[in-house]
Amino acid sequence: MQKQVIEYRGEPVGIVVPDADRLKFIAVKFHVIDLDEKLFTSADEVHLAIRDLVNSQPGESART
Repeated sequence: MQKQVIEYRGEPVGIVVPDADRLKFIAVKFHVIDLDEKLFTSADEVHLAIRDLVNSQPGESART
């Protein structure tokens, strides 16, 4: 496993890096900072968490 760029709606929002047997998300955009340093089992799980977070932010659900 190696680091991987994570995009949301075509924009890079962070990277995941291996951390033991999981992936640690490193946020590079403010709107996903709540997920910074959280651990996930897969990149797909990161994408779902980003979608859920963005959709929970005021004014963002209309843009999905």
